[in-house]
Amino acid sequence: MWHSIWGEPRPADPPPIGRLDWLLVGVLAIAALIEGIARPGLVGQPFVTGLAVALMPALVWRRNRPLLMCVIGFAVAGLLSALAWATATDEIGLYSMMAVLILLYSLVRWGSGREIVLGLVCVAISAGFGLSVTSAGPAEVIGSVLLLLLFVAFAAVFRYRAALWDRQQRAVRNHERLALARELHDTVAHHVSAIAVQAQAGGVVVGTQPDQASGIFAAIESEASLTLAEMRAMVRVLRDDQADAYAPRLGVTALTGLVRSDSTPAVEVSLTGSLAGLPPAVDAAVYRIAQEALTNALRHARNATRVVIEVRAEGDVVRVRVVDDGLPASRAGVEHGFGLPGMTERALMLGGSLRAGPGADRGWVVEAVLPARGLT
Repeated sequence: MWHSIWGEPRPADPPPIGRLDWLLVGVLAIAALIEGIARPGLVGQPFVTGLAVALMPALVWRRNRPLLMCVIGFAVAGLLSALAWATATDEIGLYSMMAVLILLYSLVRWGSGREIVLGLVCVAISAGFGLSVTSAGPAEVIGSVLLLLLFVAFAAVFRYRAALWDRQQRAVRNHERLALARELHDTVAHHVSAIAVQAQAGGVVVGTQPDQASGIFAAIESEASLTLAEMRAMVRVLRDDQADAYAPRLGVTALTGLVRSDSTPAVEVSLTGSLAGLPPAVDAAVYRIAQEALTNALRHARNATRVVIEVRAEGDVVRVRVVDDGLPASRAGVEHGFGLPGMTERALMLGGSLRAGPGADRGWVVEAVLPARGLT
């Protein structure tokens, strides 16, 4: 615990010095002058008033130099205590000097762990000296200590709340970044893989079957147009800063658009059970998982002639199964990308599961099980 406190860094990005800081200094300086005029018989006048007014500008740099400003503030308080001891009086100093408590608050709120420890030692010495020279009774000692601890507690609470808020914001940004990465990968990888497959086929038949080649190139153009359309839609949502900025818009009903009967491998889609009314997150995850699994099959399934996408509603779950009939080979040697981790993240975020591996006879199987009503 000691090492944790000692090594605590300063909070990031303290507010810059602004008009409110200077306004605070001006108000407290005026209050010190008025109090000094109203109490002409106070021991040490006008020195005490001048010292109080001279201390107020320290409040401006209380966030940028919390230890130094706190030490200066309580050093002035200690100087007044020494003056009280030298003049054998129990009452010296202005009530406006309570502004040093703001410096104590700033020390705990904005200082590093090391600065807080060193600063609190100085505060304890100054406060202890002041209480001893004024012959304070037990009630005054307890009240003074509780007042100092109250400001320390307030600062610690606000510091903790700010740190918690910052962690939550970083978690949200990280979640959004991962969600955007998944959407970008799923959108681009699927269409670009289809373009690559079609381009390879076009290169084979362009010399011998021009009519078929023109159809292939038309399919390439269509896939490229779809890619640009989805990318523009994603960028438009991001620029609009909507709450569902990273939410995909395609679902189970869009799976029929993945069907391909005139290409190799052929793609078949089978939808079984009551799939209407799925929560938007589940609906989108079903489509994206199926799309990404199909993309992997198009890229990695050797000599595959058929890819089957099956989506089945079974009670409280939705089962997504994508199977190809490629050669029975382990894909451990294939360069790992972000497709499988992205599909797994989607399933886990909804409280489901996903597994991928070789089929019983040949090919590759990706199977995801998602709760039909989403994460509860």
